[in-house]
Amino acid sequence: MTQKPDKQEKEKEKTDSVPQELAELQEKCRALEEEKQKLFEQLQRLSADYANYQKRTARQIADAVAYEKRTLLRSWLSSLDNLEHALASVSNQAGPDALPKLVEGIRMVYEHMLATLNGLGVRKMEPVGQPFTPGPHEALMTCTRPEQGDNVVLEVHQSGYLLGDEVLRPAKVIVNKLPPSPPTESAESASDALKDAGQPKEHSEES
Repeated sequence: MTQKPDKQEKEKEKTDSVPQELAELQEKCRALEEEKQKLFEQLQRLSADYANYQKRTARQIADAVAYEKRTLLRSWLSSLDNLEHALASVSNQAGPDALPKLVEGIRMVYEHMLATLNGLGVRKMEPVGQPFTPGPHEALMTCTRPEQGDNVVLEVHQSGYLLGDEVLRPAKVIVNKLPPSPPTESAESASDALKDAGQPKEHSEES
């Protein structure tokens, strides 16, 4: 009979603790909800920042390309001015001096354009007299000039250019190809000696 009050007290304690546990669970739920809201807001900010970064990067790339394009076009304007002056000079003058002045004007424009390319890191290849190299050079045809070395570039049909160490455009060239040289007399003698060495020798019997 003494156990019943103890059991009732324990049940009463459990019943009394339910509201407290419920309040604790509600507090945890509220804290988790706040944390979820904070994470969601952070995600929204990150998403907006990333979208702005993409737009800003695309705009910066477009601005950089436009700047380089304007710089390149301005560098060519001086060449255009020189050509315009050369043509104007020839138009205002007739006679035998007109053609040399036109040629000189065109030469000046050409040199200025090369200088502009050099300023941009572009170099013109000079392959004549150099060994043919696939990649920088593109062989259009071959011919034979005995006074030149084998596989040497003889002529340039279209100039090639390098951008730094990278081939911007290969040079189209004509390559020297010498026919195989005939064997020399000493080589023939050595070959005959090798043949003779490989044949069995005849032995004569002496009586």
